[in-house]
Order: sequence, then structure tokens, then C-alpha cells
Amino acid sequence: MTVRASRLGREFFARSVHEVAPDLIGVTLLVDGVGGPIVEVEAYDQEDPASHGFRGRTPRNAVMFGPPGYAYVYRSYGIHWCLNFVCDTPGRAEAVLIRALLPEHGLDAMRVRRGLEAERALCSGPGKLCQALAITRDHDGLPLDAPPFELLARRETPAIATGPRIGIARATELTWRYGLEGSPFLSRRL
Repeated sequence: MTVRASRLGREFFARSVHEVAPDLIGVTLLVDGVGGPIVEVEAYDQEDPASHGFRGRTPRNAVMFGPPGYAYVYRSYGIHWCLNFVCDTPGRAEAVLIRALLPEHGLDAMRVRRGLEAERALCSGPGKLCQALAITRDHDGLPLDAPPFELLARRETPAIATGPRIGIARATELTWRYGLEGSPFLSRRL
């Protein structure tokens, strides 16, 4: 008999982004049944000059200002979609960027969407992950505890490595990138 992990609700995200981010490593993310365990994330808070919320609320980043437990989806460099989970209390911009996951569920769909076979390359970066899971701007503002999203709690506490965030020009010294230690599915080694 297979025991299914418990689902995470919005209350999981009603904490500091710095608590939520490492707690997401090992959580299974499914979008319409496609996905797998999260292996890499980055934390962004409102005082962080690399954060979209640093300069205040705009139409693009409005979801990031709360309430917690919702998806914040934006285009990076006009090319790739990026998925973030909104954290903390309403009115404060905090979110976790989902950088990579271990592809386990819906591999055939991911391969078609990404146009490749190699499992390692399916979800090893935020743009790749969104393409593999078919995440677009239409997902922006959707609750994380209702379809098409499903988040399943991790069953054990994994070994987590930290390091500097990737692809930013400000606050590069902050070690707010968290990943599953030794995972070959990270976007880049920690």
C-alpha cells in the first residue's frame, strides 16, 4: 500500500521567506499531475535589492505583496517564465523562486514540452522547469493549494546546501540559494 504525502496549505507560506525556502527542498510540486520533488530554490525579500519587490508594488509584481500561498509568475528577459511562491504576511513582498526539481511525474509530457529526452535537462533551471510544467502568466496569482497546483509535504528532512543566488547583479554575496545536497538535477552546483 502506498501512503500519499500530506498536502501543503497556504498556512505553510505564512512565514518568513528565509524559513520557507529551505523547507521547500524535498517538497513535491505537481502542476496538473506533472512535476517532482523540488531540489533548488532562491529566497527574495523586500529589503533585498535583487528582489522584484524592492522598489515597491507594480502591476507586474503585485502578487508578490501577498497574501502568502500564491504563485507569482513573471517573464525573465522576455523569454522564460519563472515560478515563485509568495511568503510571509500580506503587504510585504517575499517570494521563493523555484529553480529546479527532480522530474518524476509526467516525464512524457515534460519531454514533449521541452523537446528533449535527457531527464537531467528537463527541469534544471527556472525557465526549463516552467516549460516542462507548462507554467505561463496564466498561473500568476493562482493559489498553491488548489488545482492545477498540488504541493506534497516531504517525508524526511534532506541534507541542504546553500550558496549565492544565480543570474543577479545585486546582493550577490547573500547565500539565499538552497539545494538538495549532491543532486544532479540542480541548475548549477552549490
